[in-house]
Amino acid sequence: MAVTLKEIAEATNAIMVGASDTLVSDITNVSSQCLPGSIFVAIKGYKVDGNNFIDSALKHGAVGVISEKPCPAGFSGNWLQVVDARLALAQASAAIFGYPSRRLKLVGITGTNGKTTTAHLVDSMIRAAYGLSAMIGTISYRIGNEERAAQHTTPEAPEIQRLLRRAFDAGCRAAVMEASSHAIDLKRVHGCRFDVAVFTNLTQDHLDYHLTIDEYFAVKRRLFDGSLGSSPRVAVINVDDPRGAELVKVSKGRVITYGIYEGADVKTSDFSLSPAGLSFKAETPIGELDIISSLVGRPHVYNILAAIGAGLALGFDKKVIERGILGCRSVPGRFESVDTEEDFAVIVDYAHTPDALRNVLQTAREITRRRVITVFGCGGDRDRTKRPIMGAVAGSMSDVVIVTSDNPRSEDPEAIISEIEDGLRRIGCLYHKITDRRDAIEFAINLALPGDLVLLAGKGHETYQVLKDRTIDFDDREVARQALSARHARHSGVVV
Repeated sequence: MAVTLKEIAEATNAIMVGASDTLVSDITNVSSQCLPGSIFVAIKGYKVDGNNFIDSALKHGAVGVISEKPCPAGFSGNWLQVVDARLALAQASAAIFGYPSRRLKLVGITGTNGKTTTAHLVDSMIRAAYGLSAMIGTISYRIGNEERAAQHTTPEAPEIQRLLRRAFDAGCRAAVMEASSHAIDLKRVHGCRFDVAVFTNLTQDHLDYHLTIDEYFAVKRRLFDGSLGSSPRVAVINVDDPRGAELVKVSKGRVITYGIYEGADVKTSDFSLSPAGLSFKAETPIGELDIISSLVGRPHVYNILAAIGAGLALGFDKKVIERGILGCRSVPGRFESVDTEEDFAVIVDYAHTPDALRNVLQTAREITRRRVITVFGCGGDRDRTKRPIMGAVAGSMSDVVIVTSDNPRSEDPEAIISEIEDGLRRIGCLYHKITDRRDAIEFAINLALPGDLVLLAGKGHETYQVLKDRTIDFDDREVARQALSARHARHSGVVV
């Protein structure tokens, strides 16, 4: 695809200098990614100013520049001056790729916990209805059966628009996207028109970035109140969450509420939980649905109700919704069971907030006959205030706690663990400190007895560990399998 420089100037309300009929076929804010025909957006970031890389972008083939600065004297190329470069990046991306979100039914999901599972459930419904779907989320970006690992929960604006355009060209009629608070705040999704917006919940997270919980919520609210340039046709809102009522008030379009208490449009009050999954009857505006799911745990009741609301908003009938939920067998790193020949369970979960850890431990308690052994840590360069809280949650809800390293990034792992220990000590529980995560997982698995459940929390689907000076391959599931194999070999008398 290609659009003219004039069309981009109109889309971004820019002051244009240059040849208005210049054709633009791509866009980026990374100078080294410029190709012939692309336009470069110079963004002044927190650490780097993109305006310092304009010469590099032009050398790589950029046919123009978008910047908040006026065109420099003597500059002979194409220049668009805008008020907000980040917003312009989103607006221009949408224009270059033909406004694909206007051609798809786009579902955006935001909230602290449950975004990924809800997205997978909605994606399964879309496939049940149309055969093809597209999904942009924490784990992967997928169009039809083509999938690649995600770099961010919500990618930069050019990648969002490029993916949505590919989805439309591939024949997709609908797509689902996780909309993180960072992405909303950094205007990555401003070029999107959401048909449906879903709110899962709000609990403490990302306060290293947003500073306060109120600011964190205010950013998420933008998905519903029209601040992104358009309002979703339907808002699907968890009214059991204290913040849900405010979103109901500010949402401009139709609202579908969900919850497990009285008053919600989509609700259930009686559900059955087991290690094999859950089942319940959901009351909805189109009648009662029979829900059967292999997803394990109480939090997934909410995720399923959210997905039902999204399905209703998309116009799906009862059979499509039921089939879509049944078809979502598992979500990587979300209460994911590791196969074992032992008579205890090993579960891997992405829980990395106090509320998520509390929920997963509650689920573990509900399905375990004996002890819950929890291995967890906290990421570096992230919200420090949640560390002692997570320590207290783990200590109060586990029989054995092994505190270890997560993704320490630039921080000292020992310092992170020390802050977690403040919470563990506050409730007076006994715990083990094993800084090396591999050693901690092996210790937990060797400690397990029949009927126990070993929970490896924090990293979930991740296949790496971010250290101060490098990133290494590390997958909790694979490390657990290796530890289980070694344990089984020892108990079987096999020399390994």
